[in-house]
Amino acid sequence: MNYKDIYTKSIEQPEEFWAEQAKAIEWYNVPETILSTDENGYPLWYKDGELNICYLALDKHIQDGFGDKTALIYDSPVTQTVKRYSFSEVKNEVAKLAGGMQSLGLKKGDRAVIYMPMIPQAAFAMLACARIGVTHSVVFGGFAPHELAIRIDDCKPRVILTASSGIEIDRLIAYKPLVDEAIELATYKPKKVIVFNRKLGARVPFKKYDVDYDALVYGSEEAPCISVSATHPLYVLYTSGTTGKPKGIVRDTGGYATALKFSMHYIYGIKEDEVFWAASDVGWVVGHSFIVYGPLINRNATIIFEGKPIRTPDASTFWRVIDEHKVNAMFTAPTAIRAIKKEDPNGDFIKQYDLSSLKTQFLAGERCDIPTLEWYLGHIPVPAIDHWWQTESGWPIVSNMIGVEKAIVKPGSVGKAVCGYDIKIFGENGIELGPNEEGYVVLKLPLPPGALLDLWNDNPRFKAGYLNKFPGYYFSGDGGFKDEDDYIYITGRVDDVINVAGHRLSTVEMEEIVASHYAVAECAVIGINDELKGQTPLALVVTKLGEEIEHFQLEQEIVKLVRHQIGAVASLRNVVIVERLPKTRSGKILRKLMRSIADGENFQIPSTIDDEAIVEEIMEVLKKYEIGVYNKK
Repeated sequence: MNYKDIYTKSIEQPEEFWAEQAKAIEWYNVPETILSTDENGYPLWYKDGELNICYLALDKHIQDGFGDKTALIYDSPVTQTVKRYSFSEVKNEVAKLAGGMQSLGLKKGDRAVIYMPMIPQAAFAMLACARIGVTHSVVFGGFAPHELAIRIDDCKPRVILTASSGIEIDRLIAYKPLVDEAIELATYKPKKVIVFNRKLGARVPFKKYDVDYDALVYGSEEAPCISVSATHPLYVLYTSGTTGKPKGIVRDTGGYATALKFSMHYIYGIKEDEVFWAASDVGWVVGHSFIVYGPLINRNATIIFEGKPIRTPDASTFWRVIDEHKVNAMFTAPTAIRAIKKEDPNGDFIKQYDLSSLKTQFLAGERCDIPTLEWYLGHIPVPAIDHWWQTESGWPIVSNMIGVEKAIVKPGSVGKAVCGYDIKIFGENGIELGPNEEGYVVLKLPLPPGALLDLWNDNPRFKAGYLNKFPGYYFSGDGGFKDEDDYIYITGRVDDVINVAGHRLSTVEMEEIVASHYAVAECAVIGINDELKGQTPLALVVTKLGEEIEHFQLEQEIVKLVRHQIGAVASLRNVVIVERLPKTRSGKILRKLMRSIADGENFQIPSTIDDEAIVEEIMEVLKKYEIGVYNKK
């Protein structure tokens, strides 16, 4: 077997290829219809198949005699806790929680929001929902109540599962008051809030809708796995959109389970019983696919890590975890490696640990710059595989498939197209471009199993955002190019979404918040290059005529506004006051031009600009505040 043969078959004979891959998982009802379409003409996989993904992740392995094998390792340097759970122990926790949820009235087709830190109970909650056919929506704990409320109103959960607190390095964050505030803000009111009390000292205000997690689990019977259709929505996961309103990505069950099993074997090259660590968060797609479902379906021990690459306690943390738990493959964002590199440039911490178990390091979530890749390879003698995918795809789109053949890494490239993805680079006119010509990255339909089904209750937006720009193709929203060897290079978003430390954030949403400040007449938020995080947001504001406000005061108030309404994850730190914003004669703000100025890139002043002199004005302001390429620190 080689890459060329397996990839070609997946593109030329997709039904036969994915029928074969579906045999790698166990079905209650084996699908006979492999590929079909929904009522809107969008491709569906395995529509007559039935299964349960929690069964695949837990019960199957116990029935096969592997119940005593380690399923989950909880490693929390912030609480100095390490705890291991076997498959049988996880199944017991999950089945009883699922039974408790049923006792509260939850049934197949209902929704539940999960708002938890990186603790085992977050994974238990996801699996418990899957066990009884409840569609879960995990909300990243770094989001503020306003963002949580938007998601509550959109997916209308019957319950919310939360914890008393999370920990941000050395700071306790009380989650329960945030959930209570979100429910106050939301129009839709969930019936119950299930609260796991960590007893770490955080304030846990009691409300009538509260249910104690431990009491619920203790007093409940174990719930069996419920059979669901392959197209049953396993989860809704919200990602940033260009309108500012989050998009609810809907994931199916059967195609997703098939794709994850395929990924673990053919892309990540992981055998059963090995240890896989995705150093991410369950609030992101990486956490769904490769902390919870993928490794457990593949009978791997997975790690729930509650910490940071640095300051918990220092830049040795990742290497300590790899050594202590004998990690075979790891997945993280380049931001984490950059942070470690900054704290330990000579790799002194690395030398203190035995990393011989590690076979491969995977990087994704943002572009990996070549210096970071070179630093890693200079200190860790294992392949570092950069790869690219999206919340929408659910699993890798482009990668070196090391389970198929030895990786040939080209620095700067994310590899070649993964099986099932027919990738083209289009120009604005929809004509395919040649080698090394940059354009739009598009994927020919049908997308393979596991990709998004739709947007939650918003099919018109799904079509407008992904399908209408180039009919017959999925528009990724990213730019890039292929070289003469079909290696793919991703150059970044082509819309108003920025990538901060691997987290996609909408600049439109930030602009709405910035514009709400009483002193702001108009504004623009752009993403500028950042040595550590990849990109960070910069707000340029024009103040109202007659409003006297000091720059420092305005910056502090706007930063506080954004933090309160989006959360710390937004990372807005810099606000600059400008006399005016560059616009076209028709009034469109030239954000791309400002990004190029801030990043020190070559730029051409558009012929449609209303006044060329403003370019010099913007450059002078950025120099004054030492922003972007003008940062002298």
